[in-house]
Amino acid sequence: MADFGFDRLIYGYTRFGKPGALGDFEDAVFLNNHDPEYFNRFIGERMFLKAPILRWARDHIGACSWGEIWRDAESLSEAERRVIAFNRAMNVSAGYSISFPAPSPRSFALISLSARRGLSQDDVDATWANHGREIEAMNNMAHLKILSLPNTTRRGRLTRRQREVLEWVGDGKSNQDIAVILGVSVPTVEKHLRLAREKLGVDTTAQAILKAAFLNQIHIGEYALAR
Repeated sequence: MADFGFDRLIYGYTRFGKPGALGDFEDAVFLNNHDPEYFNRFIGERMFLKAPILRWARDHIGACSWGEIWRDAESLSEAERRVIAFNRAMNVSAGYSISFPAPSPRSFALISLSARRGLSQDDVDATWANHGREIEAMNNMAHLKILSLPNTTRRGRLTRRQREVLEWVGDGKSNQDIAVILGVSVPTVEKHLRLAREKLGVDTTAQAILKAAFLNQIHIGEYALAR
């Protein structure tokens, strides 16, 4: 992206949104190469939730010029104006964002491409006019690649044993069966399942299996997912 003038990126993705909201912050994946000070404030302090591009992305798929939204003063709330002012103060003043197609109503993914310092929004728009389709295609490919990788959210990754017991439960094995297969006691299996549920932030083992599968941390058959 730097070859096109975009030297700072923020990618965000969740499969665990809720109606009208993005869901638990702990379940989201964020990738970025911004300065830590900017990222910690914009993402860590949840400023992005008031960003006008997020409002746009909730109802649109594809690419959007920041200028298209930032210059529409009548549509901006006071909170959105504060976010724009913060971005400009941090030299994040021109760019594009791409909202990706979602496989389910609970999924949401967005990448924001910040232009190199010194480039205006008009400069960026001119670049997009010439290379926008190529840039959008490259980002969609990157998004699909990220979806295929094991995702480690703020909750952290499951241990090898936790993944094993969840996969065996997903295959229909009882705790007693798993204990025999792994050569451990039933209480040990139950402990691994409890710790897996806690790490994933869910209440039931069935929810843990589904969530771990969505995060690509375990692999189970289509039959188990359908159940």
